[in-house]
Amino acid sequence: MRSRARWAYKGSVAGDGGYRGRRIALPRGAEPPFRVFINGVRQEQGTDFDVEGGHLVFARDLVRERLGFWRWTAMFFSLFGSYGRNDTVDVHYKLNGRDQVAAGLRIPPEEHPG
Repeated sequence: MRSRARWAYKGSVAGDGGYRGRRIALPRGAEPPFRVFINGVRQEQGTDFDVEGGHLVFARDLVRERLGFWRWTAMFFSLFGSYGRNDTVDVHYKLNGRDQVAAGLRIPPEEHPG
């Protein structure tokens, strides 16, 4: 079992109690309760993430590895694997009173102030 210490926040909590960090869109119509997992590790609402306007908001950075042509080709031909960081976000939720699971929610590209 993985240590929860690995998931310490790298971001900050806003003064109004909200989180400033990565926003991941919830599936359309998703209703609480939400059970959220990052890389298979359970996250706790209010401690590890918050829900704001149809989004899960994390203070920690989430990364989706982008494979370039050569790395993808090497993996395809089994020359070597990929060891870059590649977070996955899964959420269990209710939709019309029925339990649903969304695996591998899209992690949007990081926004850089310009």
